[in-house]
Amino acid sequence: MAKFTGEKIIELKNIVKIYDKERVVDDVSLSIKKGDFVTILGPSGCGKTTLLRMIAGFEKPTEGTVYLEGVDVTNVPPYKRNINTVFQKYALFPHLNVFNNIAYGLKLKNIPDANAKKGSRLLSQKEITDKVNRALHMVDLEDYGHRDIDSLSGGQQQRIAIARAIVNEPKVLLLDEPLSALDLKMRKEMQIELRRLHKELGITFIYVTHDQEEAMTMSDTIVVMRDGEIQQVGTPKKIYDEPQNAYTADFIGESNIISGKMIRDKVVEFFGYQFPCLDKGFKPSEPVDVVVRPEDVTINPAKPQFEGVVMNSVFKGTFYDLTIVLDDYELSVKDTKTYPLGEKVTLAIEPDGIHVMPKEALTNEYETEITGENTISIGDTNFEFIPAKGETFHKGDKVVATIDFDKIELTDDEEEGQISGNITDMIYKGKYYQVKIWLDNDTALIVDTPYDWDTDDRVGLVIKKEDIKVRHDEKD
Repeated sequence: MAKFTGEKIIELKNIVKIYDKERVVDDVSLSIKKGDFVTILGPSGCGKTTLLRMIAGFEKPTEGTVYLEGVDVTNVPPYKRNINTVFQKYALFPHLNVFNNIAYGLKLKNIPDANAKKGSRLLSQKEITDKVNRALHMVDLEDYGHRDIDSLSGGQQQRIAIARAIVNEPKVLLLDEPLSALDLKMRKEMQIELRRLHKELGITFIYVTHDQEEAMTMSDTIVVMRDGEIQQVGTPKKIYDEPQNAYTADFIGESNIISGKMIRDKVVEFFGYQFPCLDKGFKPSEPVDVVVRPEDVTINPAKPQFEGVVMNSVFKGTFYDLTIVLDDYELSVKDTKTYPLGEKVTLAIEPDGIHVMPKEALTNEYETEITGENTISIGDTNFEFIPAKGETFHKGDKVVATIDFDKIELTDDEEEGQISGNITDMIYKGKYYQVKIWLDNDTALIVDTPYDWDTDDRVGLVIKKEDIKVRHDEKD
């Protein structure tokens, strides 16, 4: 059984990794406890696999330190770390049978032996055979040692890759999206299998995936990543029930994310109504993001709080996925029964079904400089602005440009835009989409738009001069 001692086995301190001037991992610090099943979760390109490779020793951090059981192993090669990796593509040897694939590392392994001339020796054939057979037993493939790799299914090959990794008895097992090539049924079976192996082996598992369900099913701890940074670390329940920001709420499970206003402690306003909640510590009238999970909305309750109209109903096997419209907002609701389209229903949300989060930002603030008469540079392009009354600027002055999220227009024709970028994130907020766009000079802007875009869409941005507010940079 896995033992949770609370003792740190892996510690990352201020890890940075730069490729071609791009920070793919940005100042990450993380502690992992011995015996824990930790999943690093995030979309493609968020830096999760790069972080795993630095733990394994396949990559060296540009900055920062990697510790294994309190020892600095930043510059220690992979074969000298007691860490094994299961790769996405298995990396099995096609010319060796199952037994010899698993035994390969054991044949090269030296173990301490006071009676040996050099104080260590290779494993005997009997020791190797015993260890391989034990590993095959753990992955339920006892009778497969003689089989060729090409004769195995994808799920069986994955089990052999896991057996080869655990046969060396590592202190940490790294798994880089190992189930992504399997079909849905096999993935679910392997999720259960991995969880069983973790409990049986009692070692630390660090698992990388973009699949939220995998992370929620298997993990003791989830690390949510975005753009090379950690967004939140916590248990699956903590992250689901209490996301720290809108990105995490949107990425983990289904959510209604709505812009709101904190009236006072334990009272929040959204949809034009005030609701009791459990959150406190915000400023009066502070703009906030509110998360309501679809299953936390009650239809036709004894004490209704607001009402809406059923616009869509889809049967999902054990529940109906309903879309209910109130004024300009769309609300996603899960219920065990359906309702006729167009029917008016009453609704309620209990205080513990409402989670309030601080907004990531209230406006775009862009540090730049004056490039000419009433012009500034944004994304290496000059933009005109109208200075506030009494404000004077000179070429070269360091300034901060402020642009509200809804004052930027997006176009799918780059030629129509003043600057261009790629959409990296998109969150639906009930009646508009909030998208994050990385400009070509590696700067991000946030835009509120009524239109549904796709992640990785290439877009042009149009900003009117009257919508750019400029002030002197106080740090200058």
